[in-house]
Amino acid sequence: MKRIILYPLMTVLLVGIAGKMAMTQVVKNQSDKQLAKTQLVAALEPVSVINTKNIDEKTALNLVWKLPLVQRKAKEIERLSKRTIKVSAIVESIPNPNNPYYTVRVFEDDPNNYNFTIYWFRVFQETGVIEALDVVENRYVSLDEWREQIRRRN
Repeated sequence: MKRIILYPLMTVLLVGIAGKMAMTQVVKNQSDKQLAKTQLVAALEPVSVINTKNIDEKTALNLVWKLPLVQRKAKEIERLSKRTIKVSAIVESIPNPNNPYYTVRVFEDDPNNYNFTIYWFRVFQETGVIEALDVVENRYVSLDEWREQIRRRN
């Protein structure tokens, strides 16, 4: 009696897992194709600002990580390094009475060498507004100004 019930259940479970894995691969391939088509356009699109009061550290990190230019740079570095170098982000400082923002660093996370910084951002705690560090002038600028600088350099 147990075999009669167990075998069909195992079959359904294995077919379900195989189907899920196949569907995940199809979705991933479609996503990669879509990303390739819209990569440059999406990289220059404005990012919406969260209108909440006092965002937390995780939200600040996610806002920076989801920036199209950050995602494009991360994919480019991973591709060029043949996936030996990953790109990561970390909150370097949290808001205090003198500085009302989170400072977020995006860097190459190379397990064999020093972690090289790619970008610095700050995210204002009360509004979620993101500013990027202009390393030439050593000052934070709006994302629109930062995107314009990148356009001019390329």
